[in-house]
Amino acid sequence: MTNKIRTALKVGALSMCAVLATGCAGANLQTQVEEARAAADRAAQDAAAAQTAASEARRTADEARQMASGAQSTANQALEAARAAQRCCDETNEKVDRMFRDRMSK
Repeated sequence: MTNKIRTALKVGALSMCAVLATGCAGANLQTQVEEARAAADRAAQDAAAAQTAASEARRTADEARQMASGAQSTANQALEAARAAQRCCDETNEKVDRMFRDRMSK
């Protein structure tokens, strides 16, 4: 009879260990799932922050491109004005040279 009790106690103890192991594994699994969810949430937040930063960088780059385009336009206008001034100066020098030559030949 004592063997039957011992066997029953052993089976009970083994069953209890199995239940505890399953419970611990379930709790461990739940902890892992929660950690994975937290990591996914952090990754989603980081991705949203990166998207916001990228959008701001694009907006800044677009503004810089517009400003550069305006500066290029202004530089082109200044270059054209400088060329016109140089042409005028060259024409004036030619006139003065002709007048000087005409006076010297008389």
